Amino acid sequence: MKRRQFTHLMAFSTGSLPLLSVASHGTVDQSNQDPQTRLENDIIENNANPQEPLNDSLLSQQAVKVDDFIELAKEQLPQGVFEYITTGSAEEVTLRANLSAFKQIKILPPLLHGVDRPDLSTTILKQRISLPVILAPVGAQRMFHPEGALATARAATKAETIFAVSTSAGHSPEEVADAANGPKWFQLYVPQDRAVTRSLVERVERAGYQAIVVTVDQGEWKDSDRRNQFMLPKEMLIQHLQNVGHQGLSDRMSYEELMAFNARSWDQSLTWEIFDWLRSVTRLPLLVKGVLRKEDALKAVSIGLDGIVVSNHGGRRLDGMPASIDMLPEIVDAVGGRTEILMDGGIRRGTDILKALALGAKAVLIGRPHALGLAAAGESGVDRVIHLLRQELENAMLATGCATVGDIDRSLLEGGCVT
Repeated sequence: MKRRQFTHLMAFSTGSLPLLSVASHGTVDQSNQDPQTRLENDIIENNANPQEPLNDSLLSQQAVKVDDFIELAKEQLPQGVFEYITTGSAEEVTLRANLSAFKQIKILPPLLHGVDRPDLSTTILKQRISLPVILAPVGAQRMFHPEGALATARAATKAETIFAVSTSAGHSPEEVADAANGPKWFQLYVPQDRAVTRSLVERVERAGYQAIVVTVDQGEWKDSDRRNQFMLPKEMLIQHLQNVGHQGLSDRMSYEELMAFNARSWDQSLTWEIFDWLRSVTRLPLLVKGVLRKEDALKAVSIGLDGIVVSNHGGRRLDGMPASIDMLPEIVDAVGGRTEILMDGGIRRGTDILKALALGAKAVLIGRPHALGLAAAGESGVDRVIHLLRQELENAMLATGCATVGDIDRSLLEGGCVT
């Protein structure tokens, strides 16, 4: 079976993101066979006979920048899954702002600094990584490629960087940890049942994850997902909930009963107290992801969080929010170095990374780029995305005379100054 067919079936599992609106249960089969039975059979066949990925030579010819993976992924995916990756919420104002804001920032490189081979490595939460790029949490990665987050984990390990694994990645935390031994963080969607949450956090800690990232701008609201009527097949929804640790699930439950179980399983009314509770059950560093206001950044500092991710959920949640990069400088200035600051949203080129670092981010996270790479060519596609960003950042550092990422500051930007 072609991976395109496999992924078309997997498209109906997008509801594995716990807070994603799911279409009503309807008929999606185009044959006389039950769609869930077809899905199970096709997964078995696909795993036994996986599609050959693009070879490295062809991939290097067809993908010379991150955006080239848009068309490569489109060739592999049905429209609904492709749009799940690429589209944003509502009118996509925030999605476009994330991209356009970087283009408004101009670089003014000083000359004759004599840099030969810049060092791209940095340290995040005491973890040395080879470049200031972290793979962001992305849900339901098995939609994009049968190996999903396992392939992403292997690519991150080879690149010597961090993979932030989503609660909804499609594999259990232990499966991802077993796939590769590189550094990993766990992005937590919080179950309503605190006993389930505690057990999940303890499992993550035992599996060797090095930090927990709590995404607080929860859920998604995208016209394309509703138009394409994403649905999670019964078996996959059960598997996802069981991977998290929910109990009381049965194949005898109707689809409607299972969806009702899922809807009440997640805490959608989080407050800052969740971090106090997490501190009581784990020693892992805690980061908050979804910060855009300096007041919230200061609150994160005041309660001792180990890191802040300046983020608008990639323009996938509430439309009309500002670009992440536009809010970064104010937050950096307010925090004043008291915790580590990362950012995501709109990173597509090495110069984007340089601009984010110049404005005070310790590193950036990439979501759509590695998801597109995974869809296009599996592990090799993620490898290629990281390689391109590494090359482009190295070139940008050579051009601006930066021997290390620590040399990158606001003086490199038009109108900028060292703070």
